[in-house]
Amino acid sequence: MNRIKVMVIDDSAVVRQVVSELLQADPAIEVLCAVADPLLASVRMKAQWPDVIVLDIEMPRMDGITFLRKIMSERPTPVVICSSLAEKGARTSIEALAAGAVAIITKPQLGLKQFLHDSSNALLSAVKAAARARVSQLVATEKYTADVILAPASAAGAMIRTTERVVAIGTSTGGTQALEVVLKALPRVTPGILIVQHMPEKFTEAFALRLNSLCQINVREARHGDRVMPGLALIAPGGKHMLLRRNGAQYHVDVIDGPLVNRHRPSVDVLFRSVARHAGANALGIIMTGMGNDGAAGLLEMRTAGASTLAQDEESCVVYGMPKEAVLRGAVDRSVALGAIARHIVQQLGAPGQ
Repeated sequence: MNRIKVMVIDDSAVVRQVVSELLQADPAIEVLCAVADPLLASVRMKAQWPDVIVLDIEMPRMDGITFLRKIMSERPTPVVICSSLAEKGARTSIEALAAGAVAIITKPQLGLKQFLHDSSNALLSAVKAAARARVSQLVATEKYTADVILAPASAAGAMIRTTERVVAIGTSTGGTQALEVVLKALPRVTPGILIVQHMPEKFTEAFALRLNSLCQINVREARHGDRVMPGLALIAPGGKHMLLRRNGAQYHVDVIDGPLVNRHRPSVDVLFRSVARHAGANALGIIMTGMGNDGAAGLLEMRTAGASTLAQDEESCVVYGMPKEAVLRGAVDRSVALGAIARHIVQQLGAPGQ
């Protein structure tokens, strides 16, 4: 089996040395080179193009975000961001994800060498996952927003059982871009939406703020006790589980601590199971691009409870892992292209009150 060819770009000599040693110790990985900035990297890439790039953000001569956008526009390549900027504020990291980064490893300002050794498993997993990602889809998703045609709200209604309806969405790798496509295409009046995007703490608030600035609907990070309301999408906070509960005639969310489920917190399965229990046939479950199987079991529970279920199709996924597992388990009514998901939400659930 061909080894994954990795290029490390970081202005810290310590990071270049330690990351290279950690990666090279894995028999599945070959480090092509480790360079101090993107301009040096560009020269080396003319000789041999890497399968995966491990990239810092704050560097001399050219910052990592600018280089990432350049790479994604010229020759889309899986990029793992390894940066300390997430400690200062998550907005820069969200910019990196929006620009096409597959994953982010947050490194501290102090105790860097020990941290990198302690986080070696996360780094190796991120690089291997990145090597399997079809990053060309990260570029293509921007085109879908222009092509989406929303059905008029009055055209829907056959599947409506009550006026209280809920959309539950689960996604992981590639989901930051995919969610942008879906949410930007939704009309201002849309059933309440609950989202689990696998993302670390500190990231989800900035991610929600960015989406809120782009969408007709309101988007924000969920808080414990929030009401699920039309025209509002709530994103589960990183490091917390989010569950739906019924309170009289209204839906609310619980944001709670708890153990990792399917190695994730928030977990899609946790959200989907709670939706199956409390919303049943009044819900629509959607599983999108991502690695692993989180959400597959919960989506099957939703379908068994009478909910409609959708999966993002293989062709439009960055990683066809979570949707594939859900399809194999019989949890999916229909697989659809990313650009069609918003239209299906409107067609199946319509506008609240109809």
